[in-house]
Amino acid sequence: MKYFAFKSWRMTATFLALIIMLPLSGCKSYWIAAHIVNQTGETIRELEVDYPTASFGTNSLVPGATMDYRFKIRGSGPIKVGYITPDGKTSHAEGLELVEEQQGELTILLLSHGKVEFQPSFKPAS
Repeated sequence: MKYFAFKSWRMTATFLALIIMLPLSGCKSYWIAAHIVNQTGETIRELEVDYPTASFGTNSLVPGATMDYRFKIRGSGPIKVGYITPDGKTSHAEGLELVEEQQGELTILLLSHGKVEFQPSFKPAS
């Protein structure tokens, strides 16, 4: 009976150790949390943000509003922003180069006169 109790305790301890170590197993998912802030003073339409291998956007964004979006980078390439101003003009901007496994936050400020400011806050890849 003593042997069975020891074996059962050892199996339980091994199982618990495996559960604790599972998050440390090296499986990691890299994400960018993007915040697009409309500081143009006007409502913009057809906002589109392109990044390597995909894109996202919204039909409109009112002045002072923020659109939040989380995405994963596959490959590498520049991030691009495009939108239509109230007078029907299209504004385009190209920003920093994104590479696979980058992670952190990226704030994109849409400014007046079609200017765009990219403010990255990325963590170093491990």
